[in-house]
Amino acid sequence: MSDGRSVLVVDDENLFRERLVLALCQRGFEAAGVATAEEAIRSAELDTPECAVVDLRMPRISGLHVVRRLHDLDATTRIVVLTGYGSIATALDALRSGAAHYLTKPADIDDIISAFDHTGAPSLQPPPTTVPSLDRVEWEHIDRVLVSCGGNITQAASLLGLHRRSLQRKLAKRPSAR
Repeated sequence: MSDGRSVLVVDDENLFRERLVLALCQRGFEAAGVATAEEAIRSAELDTPECAVVDLRMPRISGLHVVRRLHDLDATTRIVVLTGYGSIATALDALRSGAAHYLTKPADIDDIISAFDHTGAPSLQPPPTTVPSLDRVEWEHIDRVLVSCGGNITQAASLLGLHRRSLQRKLAKRPSAR
């Protein structure tokens, strides 16, 4: 149940943001959407939302900055990070920054709503029987190093022993699903 909770949707993709706001409103939430990190922070400074859905990759200011700022303004805000570029490193960074849950796109509206109430309790499901592909593991490792370098591609390339352009080409490719 939503109990009329307020939700701030922060995503630079207009169509996705509008559809998500509409779906949340249809389920009883008081939802509003903004397209930039700056708008999200201004909105939250005026009235902190009870819940927020934040896209990780935003123009100019990262969604992680929005998560940190929303958490600083009100630690009780239930923040769900939603991204099309999921990795273990960014998931950990998001959770450490104050997010309650981390989902990858495409995510079902019911998954997003249940993520607001996610408590972090251990799952009773058995562990997966498959392992990630080598491409996926490589992409996650590169992403983890890049995050640890604060997004500095030159420094990350140096640590990884790659040429800067080679790293940029690898980053431009989408990782495999598994």
